[in-house]
Amino acid sequence: MVEPEFIPFCRPTLEAEEIRSVVESLESGWITTGPKVAAFEGQFAESVGAAHAVSVNSATAGLHIALAALDIGEGDEVITSSMTWPSAVNMIELLGAVPVFAEIDAGTLLLDPADTARRVTERTKAIIPVHFAGQPVDMRAFRAIAADSGAVLIEDAAHAVGTAFDGRPIGSGDEIAVFSFHPIKNITTGEGGMVTTQDPDLAERMKVLRFHGVSKDAWARYGKSGSPRYEVIEPAWKYNMLDLQAALGIEQLAKVERFNTRRAALAKRYLDFLADVPEVRAPEIVPWPHEHAWHLFIVRLDLDRLDIDRDGFIAALAEAGVGAGLHFTPVHAHRYYREKYGLAPGALPVTEQVGEEILSLPLYPLLTEEQQDRVMEAVAGIVAAHRRTVD
Repeated sequence: MVEPEFIPFCRPTLEAEEIRSVVESLESGWITTGPKVAAFEGQFAESVGAAHAVSVNSATAGLHIALAALDIGEGDEVITSSMTWPSAVNMIELLGAVPVFAEIDAGTLLLDPADTARRVTERTKAIIPVHFAGQPVDMRAFRAIAADSGAVLIEDAAHAVGTAFDGRPIGSGDEIAVFSFHPIKNITTGEGGMVTTQDPDLAERMKVLRFHGVSKDAWARYGKSGSPRYEVIEPAWKYNMLDLQAALGIEQLAKVERFNTRRAALAKRYLDFLADVPEVRAPEIVPWPHEHAWHLFIVRLDLDRLDIDRDGFIAALAEAGVGAGLHFTPVHAHRYYREKYGLAPGALPVTEQVGEEILSLPLYPLLTEEQQDRVMEAVAGIVAAHRRTVD
């Protein structure tokens, strides 16, 4: 008997156009930051309705230069969600600022505006709401908090390529938005990210900060009309995107609507399936007008109904030939933040409970319905084998 093929948690959709575009860059001899990066920035800005898009080599780098461009540093407080990858919090910490964790909503798993507002102090300089799993936070509520407090909003849009709030794409507002193009994301450049803004001065400073603090990038200095002169404006980092990456991004961006339509169709099949599996449920859909990008398909286990924990459930899925993800271990529960800020269990009870219950099922355009049926059969089988008996 032939074992069925393992279904990976994620697989990027790379087609002939992407390969051709990368080969063009290789053959051109321009493989670092060059004309394709400039083209990708322009196309991405237009796609989300931003005046400016600044490409970087990761969303982490994007968060770093966004915070630095706003002069966030020693003693400043930045409020964000703990239900996220550690990148934003690490950047806050490395700049000498203080991360402040607010609770998430138990239904949607999005940052709770009411709890965020309660944690605002005179030292609060920025708020970073996370558009978790492709679903947008209530931007009206966060804009109101920012207006009242004077804090700047930075949208963590790592999951939000294709997400819309109130009829407008994420990235089209007055806030800075930071997107990710990691291989797991809705579009990929291998690694990479983009920061969008409507502010030309902020965009210019971020461009300086992403490349050594130099006033001109390589394309500006070595292109056909460039000058070799350059000057360091301030010390900074090397976070520039490559043309090899942008070659992927240009082609991926042209396909994002098709990719996301497929994700939505697969998500609906999961939701229909879970209607008959009370031990496993998806986060609630937000009530405000939006478009969900379905970056991830998160599920929560009702551990009171099962005699297996979340880690055991993921292991059982692997035994059944199905990959799964964990998004996320709450940042405040990691040793560094737990110990530095004295965050004992119970500091964020909702986030902590959710952090023990969630896992992510495979969701990507290349996932076939036959493969998804196997995923759902595996979930149903594990639930049946570990359902608690009621006395």
